[in-house]
Amino acid sequence: MDGTQYRVCKKCLMRDMMDKQEYFKNLQEYIDNLDPETKVSDETYEQRLQVCTKCDFLLEGMCRTCGCYVELRAALVRNYCPNKKW
Repeated sequence: MDGTQYRVCKKCLMRDMMDKQEYFKNLQEYIDNLDPETKVSDETYEQRLQVCTKCDFLLEGMCRTCGCYVELRAALVRNYCPNKKW
């Protein structure tokens, strides 16, 4: 390159281009279509979400400790709560 610095577009995230309802709808569709072998059971998923809904770090579906969307984190077998609550 010629040494010119370029600005990075900061409006490239899907959430910045979509309204919140559409974004969360797409997130739920993504979760629904995950490979069953990578997902926890429905019972475990709901238990994890119940813990998250009582947590002081939850804000608009996002964990303020790690920045994840808890509904996605809770759906995957390999994931865990960053605050060690599940």
